[in-house]
Amino acid sequence: MTEFSFVLLYVDTPPKSADFYSGLLDKPVIESSPTFCMLPLRDGVMLGLWKRDTVEPVPVGEPGSSEIAMTVGDAAAVDSTFADWKARGLIIAQPPTAMDFGRTFVALDPDGHRIRVFAPGAE
Repeated sequence: MTEFSFVLLYVDTPPKSADFYSGLLDKPVIESSPTFCMLPLRDGVMLGLWKRDTVEPVPVGEPGSSEIAMTVGDAAAVDSTFADWKARGLIIAQPPTAMDFGRTFVALDPDGHRIRVFAPGAE
């Protein structure tokens, strides 16, 4: 049986990206090298940050062609997370918006990866 264990993002500078995600998610960096860093997300799932030019096989696609998503409890939490991230200087690709799946916004990490925050079913 296989177990889901990693989300991998290909980045330019893993330690810089690890600092970004550690501060954003309030999670410690548990492994760090010039080519790979790792943070725990939850329940054995890790966020791996792999130096783009060392990935094998060579990745296809550009940053921002996929996204990671995080849920929050309600519309107010979407709005407060948005305000916090905007105050931190994150680039906002989509401001808080009501969509068919709930209230959401999208920010970008330093490498252009999309980070969606949403409250399922909230308007």
